[in-house]
Amino acid sequence: MDPNDVYTELDRIRADFRTLLDTATVAELRQPSDGTRWNNEQLLFHMLFGYLLVANLRYLVRMFAQLPDGASRRFAALLNAGTRPFHVINYVGSLGGPRVLGHARMERVMDRVVSNLQASLRRQSAEALSGGMHFPVGWDPYFRDHMTLLEIYHYPTQHYEHHRRQLTLSRTRATCPPDPARRRTGSSTPPEPMPPQQP
Repeated sequence: MDPNDVYTELDRIRADFRTLLDTATVAELRQPSDGTRWNNEQLLFHMLFGYLLVANLRYLVRMFAQLPDGASRRFAALLNAGTRPFHVINYVGSLGGPRVLGHARMERVMDRVVSNLQASLRRQSAEALSGGMHFPVGWDPYFRDHMTLLEIYHYPTQHYEHHRRQLTLSRTRATCPPDPARRRTGSSTPPEPMPPQQP
């Protein structure tokens, strides 16, 4: 993985996010997504949230990269113990997020956070980008036991593209590339863990 590739993919995602919001009808945005309990509007907010998360997470990675390996290993184990509450908060937060921000502000927030991540990425040395920490693997399918800072800059795009395949917008049905997991196994990429359905 090259920092220039990560920088370029951030440009692509920023443009794609704006296009998805600008071209979707109100009815489409209220349609259920495929494989999550969110509708399309809520899932788009969750896709944005991945970038907001990394905007703060990068500082944590840089801090733990300076500490003994055991420090982040213990921290990750502590977070893993709270996996279920995390998923509940993660789910509920995206229910109201779009209504709080609105579509125009969601676009502006995405523009701002992507620009900040790109500027931050450009400032990092090769040594800093190779440093990393342990992660709570139960929190997200794309978290691995140990990830470098460069991999963290790439993570929100993995998360975004995962969920883009679950949108049921007319534009994503027309433009979304085939899911590699579907080609291999006949099933879609597993969705993120969600709270159980209420009786």
